[in-house]
Amino acid sequence: MLTVQCVYDTMSDQLDKKVVVMQIQEQKTERIDIRTTATAKAILQQAAASVHKSVSEFLLDTGLSMAADTLADRKLFALNDEQWELFQQALDSPAKERPKLKKLLNEPSVFD
Repeated sequence: MLTVQCVYDTMSDQLDKKVVVMQIQEQKTERIDIRTTATAKAILQQAAASVHKSVSEFLLDTGLSMAADTLADRKLFALNDEQWELFQQALDSPAKERPKLKKLLNEPSVFD
């Protein structure tokens, strides 16, 4: 099981880069192979060594953190007070009439 938690700073509307990635509780059975240039490999090796990790550990940790950031942007968002008020107003306002959509939804489906 993999658990990823993103921490948001609601005061500044920014994602706090302290992404907590819990240990993977299952056996690692899958491989990810990549091709790269010698220069890119050397940079990755240098970066991994600077944090006392293997290149594989470095790429996995960094990739999972980036994945958490990417997915969080699609699932969570932070609003300041003014944005929250506008959001609530939009949710509370009546839906706009969409005659073409209403007609489409009232027609028989191809699955009917």
